[in-house]
Amino acid sequence: MKIELEELVVFLAIVDTGSMTAAAERLGQPVSTVSRLLGRLEEKLATPLLRRTTRRLDLTDEGDAFVGDARGILHAVQAAEDRLVERRGQLSGQLRIDAATPFMLHVLVPLIPEYRALHPNVTLTLSSNEGFIDLLERRVDLAVRIGELKDSTLHSRLLGHARLRLVASPDYLRWRGTPKDVEDLLRHELLGFSEPDSLNVWPLRDLEGRRVRIKPTLKSSSGETLCQLALQGMGIASFSDFHTSSELAAGRLVEVLPELTIPASRPIHAVYYRQSAVSAKIESMVNYLAQALPRQPWMA
Repeated sequence: MKIELEELVVFLAIVDTGSMTAAAERLGQPVSTVSRLLGRLEEKLATPLLRRTTRRLDLTDEGDAFVGDARGILHAVQAAEDRLVERRGQLSGQLRIDAATPFMLHVLVPLIPEYRALHPNVTLTLSSNEGFIDLLERRVDLAVRIGELKDSTLHSRLLGHARLRLVASPDYLRWRGTPKDVEDLLRHELLGFSEPDSLNVWPLRDLEGRRVRIKPTLKSSSGETLCQLALQGMGIASFSDFHTSSELAAGRLVEVLPELTIPASRPIHAVYYRQSAVSAKIESMVNYLAQALPRQPWMA
């Protein structure tokens, strides 16, 4: 019995996407090829790995036991290839990076040219998801996340902190007036997040000394959408400095209640799947960001 890597790739693609059709789309192969390779793998192992339910393919007990080994094999092969490439002094291959849209647009995109100059043979695939995602399911090698981390299955490296502040457009403040205190602020149009609600805790304290949790009058799950709404004069919002530093410098946004804003920041982490050998490409990007971010003027 000789299991081929292509069979493992197909098996894991089906596991991660939930269907042969989705796996075929991800891999750029016909569904018939995906089905044939899965069947060949199950024949070699003399056991069914997946069972069909009403809407998707689920792992059998044997498949569930095998999936970790399959991932480990592919990770080990990838790590071995990376180490050989690294010895030749040139990284190559694909690196998939995910970050929330504001961080992607305002931080990562401006840093990409320098990284590409250092590693021109690394093919970058950039995606943006506003919340926490399953890296394996989304086929992401490295994610940058803002806020506290809870997933123990991931390796993480702290890259720094971004300060929080309240902002609004000059047009909005001319229209509604500038709030004088927290009580006055809460009567204004407040731009907040539909999820997670923890992002609606602002860097202010009420009369009892507790952090202020606002009730948004206009919500979005996207920080970039909220920023555009703030620029259009739709209300007051709270953002990390990496998101609005250029808008503040240009005067398109101004800080609100700076004298009452308490020192508060959100951590910035690079996160990646916990595996025995870290890809040299992942390590190169994490090290690059760890060196580049402290140079940014918005870092807390």
